[in-house]
Amino acid sequence: MNQEPLFSLRNPWFVLSVGGTIAIAVVSILIGFIWLPSANSSFSERGLWATICSAAGAPSSWYGGGNIAGPAPSEVVVLPPLRRTHADADSIGRGATIATQNCSMCHGVLGTVQVTAPALAGQYADVIYKELRDYQNGVRQNAVMQAIIGARSDQDLHDLAVYYASLPRAPAAEVLPTGTAPDANAVKLAMQGDPQRNIAPCAACHGQLDRKGAAPWLGGQSSIYLAAQLRAFASGARRNDINEQMRNVARQMTPEEMDSLGRYYAGMK
Repeated sequence: MNQEPLFSLRNPWFVLSVGGTIAIAVVSILIGFIWLPSANSSFSERGLWATICSAAGAPSSWYGGGNIAGPAPSEVVVLPPLRRTHADADSIGRGATIATQNCSMCHGVLGTVQVTAPALAGQYADVIYKELRDYQNGVRQNAVMQAIIGARSDQDLHDLAVYYASLPRAPAAEVLPTGTAPDANAVKLAMQGDPQRNIAPCAACHGQLDRKGAAPWLGGQSSIYLAAQLRAFASGARRNDINEQMRNVARQMTPEEMDSLGRYYAGMK
């Protein structure tokens, strides 16, 4: 019987196991950090060091403090009220006056279906206020909106928000034919998402399962408008979502899925 200590170089089993572990580690490093990165199509453009850093999850270069091109992200974080409160009647009245003079032509009134602009009746006040602030600050771009909102006071924005929030929601913008069920894939994306593609369920933020601050109620909007906003998020043309939440989701969707989700929410009351 071999009496050699377990952890001894004279113990052949110890030497074999340690040597085998080291050999496996070396081969794994060569495959993971040399061979696989070099097989990447972008290897020739990025170079060995940058590709190895990318494989290891580390940056190949560090931010040096220079300015980043493009508009700054939205700095407006709006939380929904902890409990339902009744808005001041004077504030609603002021908002109604501003809306009648400036907003109704594009955003309609009760029961009016809009195509290229969202219906605002019954929308959450924190949603409307955030979007108005983003238009005013230039974080969300629209020549018409910025011309109307640019010189408005913060009180005007609050008044508009509570006025529209005080109105009842309009009926569904698009009604499915009798006997037709909503698209199953759209329902799945809205209620369950797609974890494999890092798509969170729409309903987790937009009100059916849970609601996050400044996330709008989507039911009853035009399918054309909703699909256009998803495409704008996906392309980066719209970028006023906090922490790129919508951009990260929309980039994973196909155009067909955007259209079907638009129709799904357009048919919701």
